[in-house]
Formats: sequence, C-alpha cells, structure tokens
Amino acid sequence: MIRTTILLLLCLATIPALAKPPGIYNIRDYGAKGDGATLETAAIDKAIAAASEAGGGTVFFPAGKYLSFTVHLKSNVSLYLDQGAILIGAEGAGYDAPEPNTAYDAYQDFGHNHWKNSLIWGEGLHDISILGQGMIWGRGLIRDATGKTPPGIGNKTIALKWCRNVTIQDISILKAGHFGILATGVDNLSIRNLKIDTDRDGMDIDCCKNVRVSDCYVNSPFDDGICLKSSFGLGLARSTENVTITGCQLSGYDVGTLLDGTFKRTIRKDHVDIPTGRIKLGTESNGGFKNIAISNCVFDYCHGLALETVDGAQLEDVAITNITMRDVDIPLFIRLGERMRGPDTIAVGVCRRIAISNLVVYNADFPQSCIISGDAGHPIEGLHLSDIHLHFKGGGTKEMATRVVPGFEKDYPEPGRFGILPSYGFFIRHAKDVHLHDIELSYATEDHRPPFYIEDVEGIDMHHIQVQKATDAPCLVLKHVTDIGVERVQHVKDVQIDRADDRTL
Repeated sequence: MIRTTILLLLCLATIPALAKPPGIYNIRDYGAKGDGATLETAAIDKAIAAASEAGGGTVFFPAGKYLSFTVHLKSNVSLYLDQGAILIGAEGAGYDAPEPNTAYDAYQDFGHNHWKNSLIWGEGLHDISILGQGMIWGRGLIRDATGKTPPGIGNKTIALKWCRNVTIQDISILKAGHFGILATGVDNLSIRNLKIDTDRDGMDIDCCKNVRVSDCYVNSPFDDGICLKSSFGLGLARSTENVTITGCQLSGYDVGTLLDGTFKRTIRKDHVDIPTGRIKLGTESNGGFKNIAISNCVFDYCHGLALETVDGAQLEDVAITNITMRDVDIPLFIRLGERMRGPDTIAVGVCRRIAISNLVVYNADFPQSCIISGDAGHPIEGLHLSDIHLHFKGGGTKEMATRVVPGFEKDYPEPGRFGILPSYGFFIRHAKDVHLHDIELSYATEDHRPPFYIEDVEGIDMHHIQVQKATDAPCLVLKHVTDIGVERVQHVKDVQIDRADDRTL
C-alpha cells in the first residue's frame, strides 16, 4: 500500500502544472492585494494593458476590496467582478483631469460635458464589457457636478464616449457620484440586470443609438433613474434613437436601502416631495429622441414618466406600455418648451406621435396631476392615451380649481414648477390631435378640482372614460378648444363641439 502511494505521487510530480485559462487576466497576478487599503490602480491598468496587447481577454477581479482611482478601458477587453469583489472609488485627488471641452460647456452641466474624471472611462473604444456579480462603490466620487469639479476629483462611476458594442451586465453600483453610467455617443449598447443604488442619476444614455436596457433596479431618490438625453456635449446635435427599456424597477428609497434590502422611506427635511427616481427623456434635448419603446416597468415611491424636449429637438415615435406605479408624484409629464440651451440657430422642437397604454397608478401624490403641456404655437401632436387607471390621494379645494398656471416655456422643465394645478387628473395645454380612450380616474380624499383641464387644444377625442368627481366640480374645463368629441364619458352627455372658448361639461 505504501509502495503504491509513493509511485502515484512520483507520477503526479511529473505532470506539468495546470495552465491558467487562456484569455483570463487576474489582477492579483499584476500586484493587486484586495485588502481595501492598498491603491490598486496600477495593477488593474497593467492587467487591462496585458489583455489588450494579447488581442483581448477578460480582466478578472476575484473576491476582495480593490481601492482605485481612474481605470482605463481598452477595446476587446472585459472587466469581470466576481461575487464578493468590490471596486472602490478612492477618496481625494487622483482621478484623471476632465478633458477640455469649453466650447460646449454652456449647453449642458459640467458633468454631462466631461468623461475622463471618472472611476472607469473609455473613449473611441469597441467591443468592451463590464460584467459579474460584484459591486462598484463610488465612495470617493462627488455627487455635485453642475459646476467645475476640483482638480483630481472624480464624479462618475462609468463614463463612455464614442464607443460601440458595449455590454454592462449583472453588476451592482453603490453611491455612484453624479452618474452611475454616462454613455455619450455609444452605439450598440446593452445594459442588463444591474442594481444601482445612488445619490444622483442612475444611468444617462446620451446621443446613443441601438440601446437595450433591461431587468435593472435603479434607486435614485435625488435625481433621475434611467435618463435618455441628446445633449450638445459631443459638439453636434446627435439623436438618441432605437432604444428599448423593459423589465426595470425605479424607486426613491433612502440611498443604500435597495442593496441592503430594507427599502427605507425616511422623510427628509431637505426634500419636500416624493423622491425623483424616474424614467426621463430630456432635459438636455438638442439632438432628439426617436423610436423609443418602454415596457413592463415598475415605479415605487418616486416620480413617474417624463418626456421633455426644450432645446430644439424632435421627440417622436415613442411607445410606452404595461407600466405600474405606486406612491408616485406626477405619474406623467410631457413637455415641449423653448429653454433653447444650444446654438442660436436651433429652432423650437417638436413633440409628436406618442402612444401610452396600460398604465396603472395607485396613490399618486397631491396636489399635481398628469401634465401635458406644449408651447403656444408649438403644440404636442398625435398623443394617444388608452387603458389608463389613475388613483390619486386627492384633497384639492374649489379655490385651487381657479388657479391660472403660468406657461414656464423658457424655464427648466421640472413639473414641480407648475405648482398646484386646477385639475386632479389631467392638465392638457397646447396640444393637437389628442386621443383619450378607456381611462379611469379616482381619488382617496374628495377633490373639488375637475378631473380634466384642457386649454388651447385642436382636436381631442374622449371615449369610454370613468371619473370620480365632487358634486360641485365639473368633469371637463375647456378653454380655447376646437373639435371636441365626447362619448361615454361619465357625468357628461355624448357631444360633438366645434369650438369651446370657456366652457365646462
């Protein structure tokens, strides 16, 4: 028996050591410690460079805590963060400086206009990915990036510019600075199964084409969750188009409580309304939004949907379906304005061909409603809303129903600026060719405002609508409205009206 064992050991000793899997570059082999105290930037960049020089490969982060300043991506290289691996943004000065872009700084906030001052960045790359069950923690990143950031300070977790064939999948991102992901001019972009729990924007997809965002959890109480933009940061008006967003959850829980599973909703003195956390198209809107589909998404304790074009862009051909919301503020905001933050030659934009269906909302906050507001002389066109069930907190007074709402055409297009609205369900102004079908409006506390306020609308068709209303409130307030068709609307007789300058029904 002893002789047999010795012979076996001798045979094993003659077998060469198993080779490492080809194409895998473990950052521990390049000097990384993973102790959460050692600065690992050089080791990570060495592993990325080795993979790139070999023609491509996967840079592997095993379980551990890796402290780093700016990490530089390269084409044909994947970063893979294994379960238990945490890439931590180091505190203090040490990040790459923001690149010069002063020619276009006036057209968007500083954070949208620079990419290099980030934890991870890449420019002009192709075929890259960031994968794995690990986490990226932007501990040292700052969240205020409206003005110039201090030298050496980072403000974004992942920033990509002029890239193509990009996949970001499965990772978690905590406290991501101003942006969890800023993708500008990135085509063929897939973002799947992320968990983002952050202080500001979860992901901004700017001037990108062919984008798929799916199965993501984004918790962002102080800013937007998933935001499509078309800024002038690239120095040209490039549209964001061919985008699908599906199977995502947006929320405004306290930062960190999505990832730790507590889902806290602390009332904050510095935030007077329900947290943001929404899906938005805009605010930066120079290049346009085209061919956008949003489906099967859930909103909890945040704002709802916002579609905005205020800088001269075309926002058109948008389909939104199968959306549920609970405990939200302003379920729907569609805005065409003329802030016009861009080159002087840009004209007022257009907003048209938008279809929203199968929207279910419970416990929408007081005192605002769904807002659809174009610009005088520039109406929102071709709007179809169907199969919509909205339940509001209610509580509006008869005095609120008489409020005249300013236009705010040249302002930043935040729905809260509209203040108390004269209707609890829909506020529709400056629109054309509007279709409202199969809609139900209700409230928890009696609201003395009408369900609908409609002003300066050319052509509106209302069919099969059920509404809850106070006995002293009309169903419809019509001001300067032409070609109105009303059929099977509760509390209103079927009627066709050519013109109504100041009428209630």
